[in-house]
Amino acid sequence: MVPLAGRALRDARTRTVVFAYLFAVYSYVQPVGYRHTYPETADRLAFARGFADNTGLRLLYGQPHQIQTIAGYAAWRVGGVLAIAAAVFGLLAAVRATRAEEDSGRTDHLLAGPVSRRVLYTAAYTAIAAGVGALWLAEFAGLVVTGLPVAGSACLATAAASVAVTCAGIGALAGQLAASRRAALALGGAVTGVLLLLRVLADTVAGLGWLRWLTPLGWAEQLRPLTGARPLVLLLPVVVTGVLLAVATRLVRGRDIGAGLLPSRDSADPWLHLLRSTTSQALRGQGGVLAAWLGTVAIFMFVLGTVSHSISSADVPQNVQREIAKLGSGSILTPTGYLAFLFLFVTLAVSLFACVQIGVLRQDEAQHLETLLAQPLSRGGWLAGRFVLAGVAATAIALTAGLAAWAGAAASGVRVALPSLLEAGANTLPTAGLFLGLGALGYALVPRAASGIAYGLVAVTFLWQLVGSLLSPPRWLLDLTPFAHVGLVPAQPFRPVAAAVMVGIGLLAGLGALASFLRRDLTTT
Repeated sequence: MVPLAGRALRDARTRTVVFAYLFAVYSYVQPVGYRHTYPETADRLAFARGFADNTGLRLLYGQPHQIQTIAGYAAWRVGGVLAIAAAVFGLLAAVRATRAEEDSGRTDHLLAGPVSRRVLYTAAYTAIAAGVGALWLAEFAGLVVTGLPVAGSACLATAAASVAVTCAGIGALAGQLAASRRAALALGGAVTGVLLLLRVLADTVAGLGWLRWLTPLGWAEQLRPLTGARPLVLLLPVVVTGVLLAVATRLVRGRDIGAGLLPSRDSADPWLHLLRSTTSQALRGQGGVLAAWLGTVAIFMFVLGTVSHSISSADVPQNVQREIAKLGSGSILTPTGYLAFLFLFVTLAVSLFACVQIGVLRQDEAQHLETLLAQPLSRGGWLAGRFVLAGVAATAIALTAGLAAWAGAAASGVRVALPSLLEAGANTLPTAGLFLGLGALGYALVPRAASGIAYGLVAVTFLWQLVGSLLSPPRWLLDLTPFAHVGLVPAQPFRPVAAAVMVGIGLLAGLGALASFLRRDLTTT
């Protein structure tokens, strides 16, 4: 079992390293930035009065406790962000370690030898636990180095780890129910999205605080690390994760490898739409995933838009307002500024969608591209068509975000022009195009590492955008991330030169990807 777990760890090393980097740097920079920005007690109290009851911030980061202290601020800002990141890590790790191995055919080869299903999945769970342990250590180290208490730092890191293991259980169960990696990710992602929505409702709607007890993200809040820990809350993720993994392990024995337990039709009336080209066929195959992205973005941007009316700078002293920008929140002191700030995260979401498309390219090549190319189809035409599909889908997601944010703001009485929020949505596309081109170039040159390269670039540059200014580096170093060149429309003007440069680099990288893809051999593993 140990060699199998080790191989699974090596396969996931890129994802684990990227997330560990995120956890370590974010955990270190936020407390340090807060300490340097608010050295005086009076400033910290003013910050707490201005933000403790702010609905928009509670929606983003959760319920604050004692944020007039460094420990309380760290528990709120670090804990709120990294709990969501941990949920994503757990889900991706579980689906990759279970369902993706079956889709690639490696599970069949392993089970043909002296390896049982129980041993195989136990090794996968062991590798996931080791990955979560790496994240725990990264967050713990980042917090302790800032001078926070050792015990409280360990508790805060444990809160994030508890979310990761619970969502890994959800991913493991989704991998048994769904018949493919893509379907398992969609199912697990939908469940995780609902759990995040429950946490949001609990933190923003009066009388719904009890919903925290229904979601692992709420349990992480209720643990209250650094502000009066409640260690008994950890029993909830331990028990729930144990049940999820036990059920998933039992279901493994009752299904065929490569199949899922959810009912599916073996036959259906022919539906020949979207089969005229490989691009339209890809749209047909990704229809459910795209619908999930559109629906999720629409729901969250509508909900976020409805609380924009609560944003006001009236109660925040001027000196505190000047310093808040250093904590990455300077744009949210007005309803329009808050809505513009949200589109920084939409930019992240659309860029991540571009990374998903790179992963789909790799998966399609491994599974059936050889068969397609046996027909009168060119390599260049296939890849160019997928670029077009990714661009159209990303545009749909971006404009949906703008429309949903406008609808939410209008529902709460905030007057923001619809064209300006549609422009804010379109403003996210140059960055996504840049990452799509760079990811495609990585796919053409090193296909097995393409997804890791794409996700790594997005994660590293976005984290640097959030925390880089707190370290006071040279300006040119801050400008290395493309997110620094995104004007937060409508609070800031659109930056045409920066957008043109990003689109140009993306196009050049895409052309390089086409040229390289035409020359290399196909890979099927």
